[in-house]
Amino acid sequence: MYPSELSGDYTFDPAHSRFGFVARHAMVTKVRGSIPVLEATARLDAANPAASAVRVVLDVAGIQTGNQMRDGHLRTGDFLDAAAHPHIVFESTSVKHAGGDAFEVTGDLTIRGVTRQVTVPLDYTGTAVDAQGVTRVGFEGGTAINRKDFGMTYNAALETGGVMISDRIALEFDISAVRSA
Repeated sequence: MYPSELSGDYTFDPAHSRFGFVARHAMVTKVRGSIPVLEATARLDAANPAASAVRVVLDVAGIQTGNQMRDGHLRTGDFLDAAAHPHIVFESTSVKHAGGDAFEVTGDLTIRGVTRQVTVPLDYTGTAVDAQGVTRVGFEGGTAINRKDFGMTYNAALETGGVMISDRIALEFDISAVRSA
């Protein structure tokens, strides 16, 4: 399958990883944003992917969409409620090889104190040894959630029909993980 040297413990590199989201705004455009990594680790088992595990903690207060007013609103109780729930947490419960470079990571996603199971399809994008001699592994992928499932029900009706903010939120992941020494 994959070289056994990929097996080991990894820490996500926040400078080269992105945990993003996309929501439809006013039914016609997309708003993109990201939430910074506070802590993210993985244990990879190349020979037995089911023995692999992932844990990610995101810092809600650091949410960025390119608009300070919107970012502030997303931190309120209308959306993520950063004061009461400062972190978004994902903890894997299973990892499956889906063929080729594809994997499915299933786990518990906790947003606003509400936990739901989600499956995240990820593609292995490669391994490299960087200029400092550190082994890096890359994955990318995404999934979608319904924000109402996590208690985010704020919205506004549009005069032309529809609503201001989509219920469906696409989640996007670009991961660069550094192997622990």
